[in-house]
Amino acid sequence: MDELLNEIRVAYPDTVINSILAAIPEDVHDTPISLHYSHSEELFLQLGTELAVPRFPIHHDIHVDVPSAIYAYALKELVLQLVELLPNVLRGLTYFFDPTEPLKAHFYRLYKVDNSTYLFLLRIDLVFRPFQGDVLQAGTNDETPAFRTDRLFVESEFIPLDAVMWELGKARAFRVKQMVSNTWIGETGRGYLVHGIWMDNDLTKFFSRIVLPPGARTYPFYPLFCKYKTICAAGLPPDSERRKAALPLLHRSIGLLLPKMSEIQDSLREAGGALETMPIFVELRGDVPSSWRTHLEGVVVRSYLNSQDMKEYLLEIDDQ
Repeated sequence: MDELLNEIRVAYPDTVINSILAAIPEDVHDTPISLHYSHSEELFLQLGTELAVPRFPIHHDIHVDVPSAIYAYALKELVLQLVELLPNVLRGLTYFFDPTEPLKAHFYRLYKVDNSTYLFLLRIDLVFRPFQGDVLQAGTNDETPAFRTDRLFVESEFIPLDAVMWELGKARAFRVKQMVSNTWIGETGRGYLVHGIWMDNDLTKFFSRIVLPPGARTYPFYPLFCKYKTICAAGLPPDSERRKAALPLLHRSIGLLLPKMSEIQDSLREAGGALETMPIFVELRGDVPSSWRTHLEGVVVRSYLNSQDMKEYLLEIDDQ
């Protein structure tokens, strides 16, 4: 991600992996999965069977767009498993290597709504987490461990775009449509303990609570959120058909929120109370038709303790 240009760059679209993705048949179905959040709010797919994640090189020069042969082979082996387990999640997506995030596999697809373009971006985390699987081969200072797990940690999101940069018929970069100004509001602590304070979380709560049904409690799931200095939407469930339900809500919400964005940010900087007491929140929430919330009516989040007595969350999305 280029912070200066607010771009997402397609550094290297691997032709071998993309040929595997293009060959996914239409008449196959995913193994059973459920959606969860960890205690640290990380989204993961609970798989119906285990996945073997190979070792990956840890270090990569961010100025080199092409991954090493060892990395490319390991990722191909992982993708071959994923297309068997999750064909509907990966169908229609294109893979690219991002040298700034080598331990995340990036997949994308472009969508059009009216005259607007949206990027669906799926990131699959390749890092082993303690207690989330079994180590098959120990890691080193240079390579991640190989492990077996039934949990796939992902990021699944829709991002509005200003432009797509093409080269020889292939997408090379996505210019994000910036809608939010600098979200820096201060810092806390002293000396080495200074931490920055941003209003991204406050904007996320504002955007989501505008569109959620009254009284809905969906933490840590937010249907709309602030990221890349814009308004994004959660692409959940992540399969190729159902994730599209988030697009109309995102498109309509941008039309509602964008003209008021400066007022929203000013109100959040000044307000110290609950969102429900802010005039701009009351105004905008009243302008959201109930029809916009249709696909959110069946969203339920249930907390539970996992086998290590750590709190996790099950996200249930009942298709209407």
